[in-house]
Amino acid sequence: MNFNAPIDRRNTNSSKWDRMETLYGVAPDDGLAMWTADSDYPTAPCVRDALQGAVDLGVFGYGWADAAYLNAIQWWMKTRHGWDIDTDWILSTQGLGHAIATSLDVWTSKGDAVAIFTPVYHEFANKIRKAGRVVTECPMVLDGARYVLDFADAKTRLTGKETMLIWCSPQNPSGRVWTADELRAVAAFAKENGMLLISDEIHHDLVYAGETFVPMHLAAPETANNTVYITAASKTFNIAGLRTGNMIIPDDGLRARMRGRLNEMDYQPNTMGIKMITAAYSPEGAVWADAQMDHLTEIRNLLHAGLGQIPGVRCMPLQATYLAWADFTGTGMSPDEITRRFRVDARIAASDGPTFGTGGAGFMRINFATQRHIVEEAVRRLQAAFADLQ
Repeated sequence: MNFNAPIDRRNTNSSKWDRMETLYGVAPDDGLAMWTADSDYPTAPCVRDALQGAVDLGVFGYGWADAAYLNAIQWWMKTRHGWDIDTDWILSTQGLGHAIATSLDVWTSKGDAVAIFTPVYHEFANKIRKAGRVVTECPMVLDGARYVLDFADAKTRLTGKETMLIWCSPQNPSGRVWTADELRAVAAFAKENGMLLISDEIHHDLVYAGETFVPMHLAAPETANNTVYITAASKTFNIAGLRTGNMIIPDDGLRARMRGRLNEMDYQPNTMGIKMITAAYSPEGAVWADAQMDHLTEIRNLLHAGLGQIPGVRCMPLQATYLAWADFTGTGMSPDEITRRFRVDARIAASDGPTFGTGGAGFMRINFATQRHIVEEAVRRLQAAFADLQ
């Protein structure tokens, strides 16, 4: 499995590469796209074979979330995460962005507040606001080299209008893998304060050696009647463009309400997405996913070491994800100046820290799920862009 084989995604309708000039002002001819969370190497052979088989058949009619698909999800959660789920709990969605938007639609009302622990994936706040709801930020505390939760402070920030808490595990952008005790505390905090918990666990397969991801349901089964778990194969297997994800909802009442809303919207899953996920969640897919983590480990270490040579810069220790959370606060530079050096001097499109909410200023999120030569070039450019600090 060669994750370093050159592949040019420019002019392929790639949001990551073909929109970076519009969104970041970085020209695609020599710019490096290291922002949105997808990877630059082909997905697993078993996934491509499944799609090729469908292409060879040449008939693209209606399908459904069949038993093979549901059983594959069940098998993956059990074998990879020790989580026994009932296939009846699974509802298909058009990716996890759709799952979050639909959760807001079904379980909150206009004007409600929705809590998030920041800094966190910027689309949480974007989707909350687009839905006409209000964001309640609960900042995490940076304790040395990791974030910790301050529930006493978070309690003071609640207005009484919060009906939902959207949670990220593993954490994006910091790559933090939460302990079972921390997860139980989050679940209890949500329930005690009258908030439905939406646990986004999309990065659960991208965990580095020595770390263990704990599904929220295993950590806090006693709050299953107040929790919706959302997962997808999209980050693991780089198939986000197929727009297919899952809600796993053990509670009969919550599940019936969501199923009813999906029926009202006449939602049906993407047939190609169903085929690809069924193939991905297999023994062959597991072998490829493990090989990907070996590659990401090597690239993570390369990027962290390279950025660490810039005075005043450090990367948060990354326990999961392929998203480096680089701390530039030690340089004394403003967020605008950090961004300028990335975009203008280094010609790199990366995600600006302030977009992740309170606590993000002075940071940059850098996607390194790509070929080694691209990360080596990114390190060279960034060291040059901040060479005056030497």
